[in-house]
Amino acid sequence: MVVHYLIDSSIVSKYLDGLLSDKGFEFMDFVFEVESNISIITKIELLSWVTSDKSLYRQVEIFIEDSKVYSLTDEIVIKTIDLRRKYRLKTPDAIIGATALVHKLTVLTDNERDFQAIKNLKVINPNRL
Repeated sequence: MVVHYLIDSSIVSKYLDGLLSDKGFEFMDFVFEVESNISIITKIELLSWVTSDKSLYRQVEIFIEDSKVYSLTDEIVIKTIDLRRKYRLKTPDAIIGATALVHKLTVLTDNERDFQAIKNLKVINPNRL
Protein backbone atom coordinates (compact mmCIF):
# COMPACT_ATOMS: atom_id res chain seq x y z
CA MET A 1 0.00 0.00 0.00
CA VAL A 2 1.43 3.36 -1.06
CA VAL A 3 1.30 6.10 1.56
CA HIS A 4 0.72 9.68 0.46
CA TYR A 5 1.48 12.60 2.73
CA LEU A 6 0.15 16.06 3.54
CA ILE A 7 3.02 18.24 4.73
CA ASP A 8 2.36 20.71 7.56
CA SER A 9 4.20 24.03 7.74
CA SER A 10 5.80 23.11 11.08
CA ILE A 11 7.84 20.32 9.54
CA VAL A 12 8.85 22.47 6.56
CA SER A 13 10.16 25.18 8.87
CA LYS A 14 12.06 22.62 10.99
CA TYR A 15 13.54 21.16 7.80
CA LEU A 16 14.65 24.56 6.48
CA ASP A 17 16.03 25.56 9.88
CA GLY A 18 18.06 22.34 10.09
CA LEU A 19 16.20 21.17 13.18
CA LEU A 20 15.35 17.58 12.21
CA SER A 21 17.08 14.40 13.27
CA ASP A 22 19.23 12.65 10.66
CA LYS A 23 16.46 10.12 10.05
CA GLY A 24 13.94 12.96 9.87
CA PHE A 25 16.01 14.71 7.18
CA GLU A 26 16.38 11.49 5.20
CA PHE A 27 12.66 10.82 5.39
CA MET A 28 11.70 14.36 4.37
CA ASP A 29 14.24 14.34 1.52
CA PHE A 30 12.53 11.18 0.27
CA VAL A 31 9.05 12.70 0.62
CA PHE A 32 10.07 15.93 -1.12
CA GLU A 33 11.64 13.92 -3.96
CA VAL A 34 8.55 11.75 -4.50
CA GLU A 35 5.68 14.16 -3.87
CA SER A 36 4.89 17.32 -1.97
CA ASN A 37 1.27 17.78 -0.99
CA ILE A 38 0.19 20.73 1.11
CA SER A 39 -3.03 22.34 2.24
CA ILE A 40 -3.93 25.87 1.20
CA ILE A 41 -3.43 26.71 4.90
CA THR A 42 0.18 25.51 4.74
CA LYS A 43 0.75 27.66 1.67
CA ILE A 44 -0.64 30.69 3.51
CA GLU A 45 1.43 29.99 6.62
CA LEU A 46 4.67 29.45 4.70
CA LEU A 47 4.27 32.53 2.52
CA SER A 48 3.46 34.60 5.63
CA TRP A 49 6.78 33.60 7.15
CA VAL A 50 8.75 36.76 7.88
CA THR A 51 12.43 36.44 7.05
CA SER A 52 15.06 38.82 5.81
CA ASP A 53 16.81 35.91 4.09
CA LYS A 54 15.66 36.26 0.47
CA SER A 55 17.20 32.94 -0.59
CA LEU A 56 15.33 31.10 2.16
CA TYR A 57 12.08 32.77 1.16
CA ARG A 58 12.76 31.79 -2.44
CA GLN A 59 13.28 28.18 -1.33
CA VAL A 60 9.82 28.31 0.25
CA GLU A 61 8.33 29.73 -2.95
CA ILE A 62 9.96 26.98 -5.03
CA PHE A 63 8.74 24.32 -2.61
CA ILE A 64 5.18 25.63 -2.95
CA GLU A 65 5.45 25.87 -6.76
CA ASP A 66 6.57 22.22 -6.83
CA SER A 67 3.81 21.09 -4.47
CA LYS A 68 0.26 20.01 -5.08
CA VAL A 69 -1.82 22.51 -3.09
CA TYR A 70 -5.18 21.22 -1.90
CA SER A 71 -7.68 24.07 -1.96
CA LEU A 72 -10.84 24.29 0.07
CA THR A 73 -13.66 22.28 -1.43
CA ASP A 74 -17.19 21.89 -0.09
CA GLU A 75 -16.26 18.43 1.19
CA ILE A 76 -13.23 19.78 3.07
CA VAL A 77 -15.26 22.68 4.49
CA ILE A 78 -17.96 20.30 5.79
CA LYS A 79 -15.31 18.01 7.32
CA THR A 80 -13.54 21.03 8.85
CA ILE A 81 -16.75 22.16 10.52
CA ASP A 82 -17.30 18.64 11.83
CA LEU A 83 -13.77 18.46 13.25
CA ARG A 84 -14.04 21.90 14.88
CA ARG A 85 -17.32 20.97 16.52
CA LYS A 86 -16.17 17.52 17.69
CA TYR A 87 -12.64 18.33 18.81
CA ARG A 88 -12.63 22.11 19.32
CA LEU A 89 -9.65 22.50 17.01
CA LYS A 90 -8.22 25.75 15.74
CA THR A 91 -9.45 26.43 12.21
CA PRO A 92 -6.06 25.92 10.47
CA ASP A 93 -5.52 22.55 12.19
CA ALA A 94 -9.08 21.48 11.39
CA ILE A 95 -8.59 22.38 7.72
CA ILE A 96 -5.34 20.43 7.53
CA GLY A 97 -6.93 17.45 9.30
CA ALA A 98 -10.00 17.59 7.07
CA THR A 99 -7.88 17.83 3.93
CA ALA A 100 -5.89 14.78 4.98
CA LEU A 101 -9.00 12.77 5.83
CA VAL A 102 -10.87 13.69 2.65
CA HIS A 103 -7.89 12.82 0.43
CA LYS A 104 -6.68 9.86 2.54
CA LEU A 105 -3.31 11.43 3.31
CA THR A 106 -1.00 11.01 6.30
CA VAL A 107 -0.11 14.32 7.98
CA LEU A 108 3.60 15.06 8.41
CA THR A 109 4.05 17.50 11.26
CA ASP A 110 6.23 18.42 14.19
CA ASN A 111 3.09 19.31 16.17
CA GLU A 112 1.33 15.98 16.33
CA ARG A 113 -0.49 17.03 19.51
CA ASP A 114 -2.53 19.46 17.36
CA PHE A 115 -4.03 16.47 15.57
CA GLN A 116 -3.97 13.67 18.15
CA ALA A 117 -7.68 13.87 19.03
CA ILE A 118 -8.85 13.32 15.44
CA LYS A 119 -10.01 9.74 15.00
CA ASN A 120 -8.81 7.91 11.88
CA LEU A 121 -6.23 10.59 11.06
CA LYS A 122 -2.75 9.22 10.47
CA VAL A 123 0.05 11.48 11.67
CA ILE A 124 3.83 11.08 11.50
CA ASN A 125 6.39 13.31 13.18
CA PRO A 126 9.59 12.84 11.12
CA ASN A 127 11.59 14.07 14.11
CA ARG A 128 10.54 10.96 16.01
CA LEU A 129 11.68 8.39 13.43
